[in-house]
Amino acid sequence: MWNLPNILTLTRILMIPLLAIIFYVPWEWRHLASAAIFGLAALTDWVDGYLARKMDQMTPFGAFLDPVADKLIVAIALILLFDTHSTIFFAIPTMVIIGREIVISALREWMAEMGQRTSVAVSYVGKVKTTLQMIAIAVLLLVNPVKYPYFDYFGIFLLYIAAILTLWSMCIYLIAAWPELKGANSE
Repeated sequence: MWNLPNILTLTRILMIPLLAIIFYVPWEWRHLASAAIFGLAALTDWVDGYLARKMDQMTPFGAFLDPVADKLIVAIALILLFDTHSTIFFAIPTMVIIGREIVISALREWMAEMGQRTSVAVSYVGKVKTTLQMIAIAVLLLVNPVKYPYFDYFGIFLLYIAAILTLWSMCIYLIAAWPELKGANSE
């Protein structure tokens, strides 16, 4: 259980309170520091998966914890950003992204109980979605929206693209699970 990939995943979770603290520190460099913490966490997401496969250290604990860590850091970063982006234009992609994560987590749990976990495995679109979410959130954390509105608009634009991919990947998962969902309804 305590291998390097799992330690990196736990480190990513431990970065979340640090991200929240730094985000609210009244310091001019808080944007850069917040983006650096988030970026480092995003990098550990890639590194822990790579190492787990390369070193053949994939564990059930890691398979459980890695997506939890991803969802936590993305959801909490979006909630933090909502403090400085409290508009409907920011709320829409935030609701889509967080809502999708809840739906797909519940779907995966239900499918696992049905013995069909592999039919809702991570897709390529899901990986692209996660990468784009991480980039969009890092951009939004990096810039002061008042001083650099065009960079902020760019970050929000990327977040909308990520939200569209989020919906697309959710449809892929729901279509894959539909035979089981339909069967459950007819019983």
